[in-house]
Amino acid sequence: MEGRSIVFASGKGGTGKTTTVANLGVALAQFGKEVILIDADITMANLSLVLGMEDIPITLHDVLAREADLKDAIYEGPAGVKVIPGGLSLEKIKKAKPERLREVIREISQMADFILIDAPAGLEMTSVTALLIGKELIIVTNPEISAITDSLKTKLIAEKLGTLPLGAILNRVTNEKTELTQEEIEAILEVPVLAVIPEDPEVKRASAYGVPLVIKNPTSPAAIAVKQLAAKLAGIKWQPPEPESPIKRVFKALFGGKR
Repeated sequence: MEGRSIVFASGKGGTGKTTTVANLGVALAQFGKEVILIDADITMANLSLVLGMEDIPITLHDVLAREADLKDAIYEGPAGVKVIPGGLSLEKIKKAKPERLREVIREISQMADFILIDAPAGLEMTSVTALLIGKELIIVTNPEISAITDSLKTKLIAEKLGTLPLGAILNRVTNEKTELTQEEIEAILEVPVLAVIPEDPEVKRASAYGVPLVIKNPTSPAAIAVKQLAAKLAGIKWQPPEPESPIKRVFKALFGGKR
């Protein structure tokens, strides 16, 4: 059975797209799904850094340059998620042929339940190429007018290319008065908001350690929002754990959780 190939795109940089894709992929893997993450950002590959998988010898860039087999560029990441990382060297970036991405997707389409594609931000040629290779689109955006305007352009281009927009993820939400509401964003983009991920200092802390947030701090607000979206995509029921009481936390600290 062919897996779902979902491309994650944003009209502008800085929306937290790559971090969201990494954590969503790990969360799906934690739910028992076979997941492959692809860093399709040919010039600014960062997915491996978020997952703590630096210094990878063979990358997607080598495959796109026809200098390596695809099977050699697939690595196991946190929670068993499979990752096809991008290369960071300028030499590899020059040799990579983005148009070969469609071949890569075809080759791995039978290998996973979900293929999550981290597309480059913006609307350059490499971004449009990434939009072409996914069957479905999820927009990762922030609740501000400039981000939403750029996201609308991305969505319209994806539709023209035949990629089905599933919805949007609102990331780094602070609920300030200057932010657009979920209803306003759905009206502008004409797609449902699939998840609202709050601004959470734990995201930066997890990134500093190179550990996905859903592993580093699974009970943080952002991690719970990601897990809820993963459960929705996987078609399973999941309830976030009840927050621990201060007394229980003290008990754990003193006795290591043993009764």
